[in-house]
Amino acid sequence: MNHEEVAKRVARALGENNVATAAHCATRLRLIVKDRDKIDQAALDSDPDLKGTFDANGQFQIIVGPGDVDKVFDYYVKETGVQTATPAEVKEIAAQQGVKTNPVMAVIQILSDIFVPLIPAMTAGGLLMALNNILTGQDLFGAQSLVQMYPQIAGMAEMVNLMASAPFAFLPILIGFTATKRFGGSEILGAAAGMMLVMPSLINGYNVSQTVADGKMPFWDVFGLHVAQAGYQGQVLPVIGVALILATLEKFFHKRLKGAIDFTFTPMLSIIITGFLTFIIVGPVLRTVSNFLTDGLVGLYQTTGFLGMGIFGSVYSAIVVTGLHQSFPAIETTLLADIAKTGGDFIFPIAAVSNVAQGAATFAIFFLAKKDEKIRALASSAGASAMLGITEPAMFGVNLKYKFPFFIALGSAGIAGLVIGLFHVLSSSLGPAGVIGFIAIPAAKWIGFFISIAIAFALAFSATFIYGKKHFDTTVEVQPSYTPTTADKLVYAPVAGHVDDLKNVDDPVFSSEAMGKGIAIEPNENEVVAPVTGTVTVAYPTAHAYGLLSDDGVEVLVHIGVDTVSLNGEGFNSVVTQGQKVKVGERLGTFDKKKIQQAGLDTRVMVIITNTAEFDQVLLVAGQEVERAQTLLAATKGDK
Repeated sequence: MNHEEVAKRVARALGENNVATAAHCATRLRLIVKDRDKIDQAALDSDPDLKGTFDANGQFQIIVGPGDVDKVFDYYVKETGVQTATPAEVKEIAAQQGVKTNPVMAVIQILSDIFVPLIPAMTAGGLLMALNNILTGQDLFGAQSLVQMYPQIAGMAEMVNLMASAPFAFLPILIGFTATKRFGGSEILGAAAGMMLVMPSLINGYNVSQTVADGKMPFWDVFGLHVAQAGYQGQVLPVIGVALILATLEKFFHKRLKGAIDFTFTPMLSIIITGFLTFIIVGPVLRTVSNFLTDGLVGLYQTTGFLGMGIFGSVYSAIVVTGLHQSFPAIETTLLADIAKTGGDFIFPIAAVSNVAQGAATFAIFFLAKKDEKIRALASSAGASAMLGITEPAMFGVNLKYKFPFFIALGSAGIAGLVIGLFHVLSSSLGPAGVIGFIAIPAAKWIGFFISIAIAFALAFSATFIYGKKHFDTTVEVQPSYTPTTADKLVYAPVAGHVDDLKNVDDPVFSSEAMGKGIAIEPNENEVVAPVTGTVTVAYPTAHAYGLLSDDGVEVLVHIGVDTVSLNGEGFNSVVTQGQKVKVGERLGTFDKKKIQQAGLDTRVMVIITNTAEFDQVLLVAGQEVERAQTLLAATKGDK
């Protein structure tokens, strides 16, 4: 490979001044691109020296290969003068530096950043609200509520209700805090802006519509302009708009005012300008938009009825995969804030049956994977988590991996959603969207909720199990093992552990075999040794990957974990250098498996023959378990 020429071709294909920041890991260039549309993708795809491209986590990645990527990177930087960074830094700034992203996903990410920090407060308030429902609900334990039957607990119930209502009554303050922080302003000023929207002297936000209808809305006279004294309790969009204006003004004044003047006047100017803009323009406009959206959602639910709930149930988990569900808390909060008009939250019960369906499908995989303890352990914990409302481990760790459990769960949730709609189940608060989600549902609707949950579980579990009996196999195709001949070129295991199919690795570079054919090993030790006798061609400073060339011409990449370059070498140690001669079984280095796990990264060790094209086949020699320096792969000539 002519590294300089490859770098020039890459630079031309990416476009002039189109890359904000560049880095590289053991196999690929990692780039933050300003405009994805300016890339000549056809040129990159047809380049014989490149192995592919893909987008991931805001980075445009070009697969070059071990031993070559660092050289291409150096020439590329020399050619373009682009700003460089470590892979970890690129990962952190991928959402910055002018990266062009999907506008819808960008909005979803903003909503996620604003509402995710609020989940503990909203969940606590929701659960307390559910407890209050139990204490005060009619026909739950009898004709009378618990408070009516036991008046001595009335005071406690009132206190619980006060605690439950607080996060929702003062929601604008919480949103003001997190939203202003998200937009780059002072979160304390954001909270102060939220406070001014819920001042007791204003007409309570829940009463604004009725007060206007009655013609009793008080006004401020501002130079002849009548400004309504309306509060924003229970509102979401107006507060986000206020936070954006406040943060923008604050940054504007910070740039132009210096020293003590900045410290003294920036907060005041930001608040007063934001305040006038809010009550005169932003608040009324966004309140109207918010009410329109809420009324539209409620109208859609009322119009489509159980059919709409069924459709929603059948796509909910797919929405979770895209990340669009991160916007739902904003919608649910609005629905619950005006429950007298909306009747409650219809998203929550659908989320509950969808999560249960995914969990049930995962439990079916547990029973199907009789011989794979790793999958059984993952399926059992992920399934239990999904039943309690946290579904990502089940979906991403199990169901999407095998595909059919995920789609069966979608269909099961759709049928359960129809039943939810038939019973008109709505939640009166937020809570865990799973089997214990009944605490957020009015007692009168518990029967419908439990029937829907049971249907979701039974359908997803049974259909996944029945289909899986004929179509599911968790074992890697290692039996019968190939017996190598003297003509084969052998690669030995760099670690001891459990053998796994490379296609199961959640990284497109490895799973697509773009780097070459090979195998993955879940290590049960923290030492990595040479898989061939030959020369160390690549020894990265981060010690997360090694390239070797065997004396008989096999190029091998040993890559410890997925995306472990982001750890910047923490937990890794190398004892070899580039150009060093090694023998099979000789130590290359060590790694800390626990540190990799704590970082949430895949710990599997990839063993890849990067010059696969020079051989007719790459065959697995080892069985399901392999010992260090045991024969692992055979590169062969001719059909076997």
